[in-house]
Amino acid sequence: MSDHATDQATEAFVAHRNLLFTVAYEMLGSAADAEDVLQETWLRWVEVGLEQVRDRRAYLVRITTRQSLNRLRTMTRRKEAYVGPWLPEPVLTAPDVAEDVELAESVSMALMLVLETLSPTERAVFVLREAFDVGYDEIAAAVDKSPAAVRQIAHRARRHVDARRPRTAVSPSETRAALESFRRALETGDLQSLLDVLAPEVVLMSDGGGVKQAARRPVIGADKVARFIVGGSGKAEGALTVGPTVVNGNPALVLRLDGEIDGVLAIRVEDARIVGLYYVRNPEKLTRVESETPLTLR
Repeated sequence: MSDHATDQATEAFVAHRNLLFTVAYEMLGSAADAEDVLQETWLRWVEVGLEQVRDRRAYLVRITTRQSLNRLRTMTRRKEAYVGPWLPEPVLTAPDVAEDVELAESVSMALMLVLETLSPTERAVFVLREAFDVGYDEIAAAVDKSPAAVRQIAHRARRHVDARRPRTAVSPSETRAALESFRRALETGDLQSLLDVLAPEVVLMSDGGGVKQAARRPVIGADKVARFIVGGSGKAEGALTVGPTVVNGNPALVLRLDGEIDGVLAIRVEDARIVGLYYVRNPEKLTRVESETPLTLR
């Protein structure tokens, strides 16, 4: 490839990098694996004859999707051997992500856990169609299916996700209000204040990856969740501080022990009360929260 062609390839890749990362991340639930996919995409992209490419964005998305599908199938085996519940790797996101309601929902912890229940091809089709409005013909080329088959897969995946996704959209201000109530209760260790902000059917999932202590199964019910949280914070070996952050397009909390990050907590809210708590403690999933600048995603 000539220097001019390389410059053109680089320019196109950089222009669409945030989009490609988001496609890979939504398919994989892992920022580290998404970055690896982008490296693989770049290596294949620079070998492409650009004069033969009509739509560079679509072509790059196609490469990224295929590489993500390959990686997703290998990740399935890793997750089967994972210790305890598996949660997506949280990523810091810029404030403007929260303003894009559809994008914020598509990368939320709650929805990404729903996407985990889809097959690799269903997940790819759903992400490309629902989150990025990619045409059926383009998706068909990316997943090696006919457009008619892709339409059927999209319908099946949408029906599956709709049956499990949050019932109503919640504004960032509502989530922040619930988080603030939760934070105050956590810092004071007030069991009743925790019970007041938790919905009766709340579910807590914690991901320690076998490295940090975490519940091996989801904790269900306000009383059990509140006691689990109060008991855990009471055993903290150090000074616990809790601060606001924004991960996956939604308000969240970062918890620190003696200044060192202990975990990131995301929530799902319905009717002003917390129905889902997602606490990521696995150190391998927290490196980007410490070191990366917030992502725009598109």
